[in-house]
Amino acid sequence: MSTSAKGRLALRALEEFGRRGFTDVGVAELADLAGVTTGSLYHHFGSKLGLYGVARAEAERRLLDRMEGAVAARSADGPAAALRAALLVGFDFVVAQEVARLLGEAHPDRDPLADPVAGLAAELLDGGRTPIARMIAAAWREALVALGDGVPPERARAGLAALSVDEAPGVSPPRSSRSP
Repeated sequence: MSTSAKGRLALRALEEFGRRGFTDVGVAELADLAGVTTGSLYHHFGSKLGLYGVARAEAERRLLDRMEGAVAARSADGPAAALRAALLVGFDFVVAQEVARLLGEAHPDRDPLADPVAGLAAELLDGGRTPIARMIAAAWREALVALGDGVPPERARAGLAALSVDEAPGVSPPRSSRSP
Protein backbone atom coordinates (compact mmCIF):
# COMPACT_ATOMS: atom_id res chain seq x y z
CA MET A 1 0.00 0.00 0.00
CA SER A 2 1.25 3.45 -0.85
CA THR A 3 2.30 5.65 2.03
CA SER A 4 1.90 8.94 0.15
CA ALA A 5 -1.29 10.94 0.61
CA LYS A 6 -1.92 10.81 -3.13
CA GLY A 7 -1.46 7.04 -3.22
CA ARG A 8 -3.72 6.44 -0.22
CA LEU A 9 -6.42 8.63 -1.76
CA ALA A 10 -6.22 6.78 -5.09
CA LEU A 11 -6.43 3.40 -3.35
CA ARG A 12 -9.41 4.39 -1.19
CA ALA A 13 -11.14 5.92 -4.22
CA LEU A 14 -10.73 2.68 -6.16
CA GLU A 15 -12.20 0.73 -3.24
CA GLU A 16 -15.07 3.06 -2.40
CA PHE A 17 -16.10 4.04 -5.94
CA GLY A 18 -15.77 0.35 -6.83
CA ARG A 19 -18.26 -0.71 -4.19
CA ARG A 20 -20.62 2.26 -4.10
CA GLY A 21 -20.23 4.39 -7.22
CA PHE A 22 -19.54 8.06 -7.75
CA THR A 23 -22.59 9.72 -6.19
CA ASP A 24 -22.64 7.69 -2.97
CA VAL A 25 -19.08 8.52 -1.93
CA GLY A 26 -18.26 11.88 -0.37
CA VAL A 27 -15.07 13.93 -0.45
CA ALA A 28 -14.78 14.17 3.34
CA GLU A 29 -15.33 10.44 3.66
CA LEU A 30 -12.60 9.62 1.11
CA ALA A 31 -10.18 11.97 2.82
CA ASP A 32 -10.97 10.47 6.22
CA LEU A 33 -10.53 6.89 4.96
CA ALA A 34 -7.17 7.84 3.43
CA GLY A 35 -6.08 9.64 6.62
CA VAL A 36 -5.67 13.00 4.89
CA THR A 37 -7.47 16.32 4.77
CA THR A 38 -9.96 17.30 2.08
CA GLY A 39 -7.46 19.96 1.10
CA SER A 40 -5.02 17.20 0.21
CA LEU A 41 -7.61 15.60 -2.05
CA TYR A 42 -8.20 18.90 -3.85
CA HIS A 43 -4.46 19.58 -4.05
CA HIS A 44 -3.66 16.24 -5.70
CA PHE A 45 -6.77 15.69 -7.84
CA GLY A 46 -8.54 19.04 -8.16
CA SER A 47 -11.96 17.60 -7.30
CA LYS A 48 -13.88 14.46 -6.48
CA LEU A 49 -14.39 14.01 -10.23
CA GLY A 50 -10.63 14.29 -10.79
CA LEU A 51 -9.98 11.56 -8.22
CA TYR A 52 -12.77 9.46 -9.73
CA GLY A 53 -11.21 9.85 -13.17
CA VAL A 54 -7.86 8.55 -11.91
CA ALA A 55 -9.49 5.56 -10.17
CA ARG A 56 -11.68 4.77 -13.18
CA ALA A 57 -8.79 5.04 -15.64
CA GLU A 58 -6.70 2.63 -13.55
CA ALA A 59 -9.55 0.12 -13.23
CA GLU A 60 -10.31 0.35 -16.97
CA ARG A 61 -6.65 -0.14 -17.86
CA ARG A 62 -6.45 -3.28 -15.75
CA LEU A 63 -9.77 -4.52 -17.13
CA LEU A 64 -8.80 -3.98 -20.76
CA ASP A 65 -5.44 -5.71 -20.23
CA ARG A 66 -7.32 -8.83 -19.15
CA MET A 67 -9.98 -8.55 -21.83
CA GLU A 68 -7.39 -8.12 -24.57
CA GLY A 69 -5.55 -11.17 -23.25
CA ALA A 70 -8.75 -13.19 -23.49
CA VAL A 71 -9.29 -11.97 -27.06
CA ALA A 72 -5.77 -13.01 -28.01
CA ALA A 73 -6.24 -16.43 -26.43
CA ARG A 74 -9.51 -17.08 -28.29
CA SER A 75 -8.89 -15.21 -31.55
CA ALA A 76 -8.54 -18.45 -33.55
CA ASP A 77 -12.13 -19.33 -32.57
CA GLY A 78 -13.55 -16.26 -34.32
CA PRO A 79 -14.66 -12.81 -33.20
CA ALA A 80 -17.83 -13.91 -31.38
CA ALA A 81 -15.96 -16.47 -29.23
CA ALA A 82 -13.16 -14.00 -28.56
CA LEU A 83 -15.63 -11.31 -27.48
CA ARG A 84 -17.58 -13.71 -25.27
CA ALA A 85 -14.32 -14.77 -23.58
CA ALA A 86 -13.31 -11.13 -23.09
CA LEU A 87 -16.66 -10.24 -21.51
CA LEU A 88 -16.52 -13.17 -19.10
CA VAL A 89 -12.87 -12.63 -18.16
CA GLY A 90 -13.64 -8.95 -17.63
CA PHE A 91 -16.65 -9.82 -15.48
CA ASP A 92 -14.56 -12.19 -13.35
CA PHE A 93 -11.94 -9.47 -12.89
CA VAL A 94 -14.58 -6.97 -11.76
CA VAL A 95 -15.97 -9.47 -9.23
CA ALA A 96 -12.51 -10.31 -7.86
CA GLN A 97 -11.47 -6.65 -7.59
CA GLU A 98 -14.86 -5.49 -6.24
CA VAL A 99 -15.15 -2.63 -8.74
CA ALA A 100 -18.65 -3.34 -10.11
CA ARG A 101 -20.08 0.09 -9.35
CA LEU A 102 -17.04 1.92 -10.65
CA LEU A 103 -17.01 0.12 -14.00
CA GLY A 104 -20.74 -0.49 -14.29
CA GLU A 105 -21.96 3.06 -13.94
CA ALA A 106 -21.77 5.65 -16.69
CA HIS A 107 -18.77 7.93 -16.31
CA PRO A 108 -20.19 11.24 -15.03
CA ASP A 109 -17.95 13.31 -17.31
CA ARG A 110 -17.37 11.20 -20.43
CA ASP A 111 -19.16 10.86 -23.72
CA PRO A 112 -21.04 7.53 -23.51
CA LEU A 113 -19.80 6.72 -27.01
CA ALA A 114 -16.22 6.68 -25.66
CA ASP A 115 -16.82 3.40 -23.79
CA PRO A 116 -13.62 1.29 -23.92
CA VAL A 117 -15.55 -2.01 -23.70
CA ALA A 118 -17.71 -0.93 -26.64
CA GLY A 119 -14.52 0.02 -28.49
CA LEU A 120 -13.09 -3.46 -27.97
CA ALA A 121 -16.36 -5.05 -29.10
CA ALA A 122 -16.52 -2.81 -32.18
CA GLU A 123 -12.97 -3.75 -33.12
CA LEU A 124 -13.87 -7.43 -32.99
CA LEU A 125 -17.30 -7.33 -34.57
CA ASP A 126 -17.86 -4.81 -37.29
CA GLY A 127 -15.51 -1.90 -36.80
CA GLY A 128 -18.27 0.23 -35.28
CA ARG A 129 -20.43 0.30 -38.41
CA THR A 130 -23.53 -0.74 -36.41
CA PRO A 131 -24.57 -0.05 -32.80
CA ILE A 132 -24.16 -3.70 -31.80
CA ALA A 133 -20.89 -3.11 -29.95
CA ARG A 134 -22.43 -0.37 -27.78
CA MET A 135 -25.42 -2.62 -27.11
CA ILE A 136 -23.19 -5.50 -26.02
CA ALA A 137 -21.14 -3.17 -23.80
CA ALA A 138 -24.39 -1.86 -22.26
CA ALA A 139 -25.49 -5.43 -21.47
CA TRP A 140 -22.07 -6.15 -19.91
CA ARG A 141 -22.28 -3.02 -17.78
CA GLU A 142 -25.84 -3.91 -16.76
CA ALA A 143 -24.49 -7.22 -15.41
CA LEU A 144 -22.07 -5.17 -13.29
CA VAL A 145 -24.88 -2.92 -12.04
CA ALA A 146 -26.86 -6.05 -11.15
CA LEU A 147 -23.94 -7.14 -8.95
CA GLY A 148 -24.04 -3.80 -7.18
CA ASP A 149 -27.77 -4.27 -6.68
CA GLY A 150 -27.19 -7.57 -4.89
CA VAL A 151 -27.61 -10.12 -7.68
CA PRO A 152 -25.30 -13.05 -6.93
CA PRO A 153 -22.23 -13.09 -9.19
CA GLU A 154 -23.09 -16.56 -10.54
CA ARG A 155 -26.50 -15.37 -11.76
CA ALA A 156 -25.16 -12.18 -13.33
CA ARG A 157 -22.37 -14.14 -15.02
CA ALA A 158 -24.82 -16.75 -16.33
CA GLY A 159 -26.91 -13.99 -17.88
CA LEU A 160 -23.82 -12.53 -19.48
CA ALA A 161 -22.70 -15.95 -20.75
CA ALA A 162 -26.11 -16.39 -22.41
CA LEU A 163 -25.61 -13.20 -24.42
CA SER A 164 -25.29 -14.22 -28.06
CA VAL A 165 -23.25 -12.24 -30.53
CA ASP A 166 -23.06 -15.00 -33.14
CA GLU A 167 -25.82 -13.43 -35.24
CA ALA A 168 -24.56 -9.87 -34.93
CA PRO A 169 -23.96 -8.01 -38.21
CA GLY A 170 -20.48 -8.68 -39.53
CA VAL A 171 -19.87 -11.63 -37.20
CA SER A 172 -19.34 -15.07 -38.67
CA PRO A 173 -20.86 -18.01 -36.82
CA PRO A 174 -18.39 -20.23 -34.96
CA ARG A 175 -16.69 -22.75 -37.24
CA SER A 176 -18.18 -25.71 -35.40
CA SER A 177 -21.77 -24.62 -36.15
CA ARG A 178 -21.32 -24.08 -39.89
CA SER A 179 -22.93 -26.52 -42.27
CA PRO A 180 -20.58 -28.67 -44.34
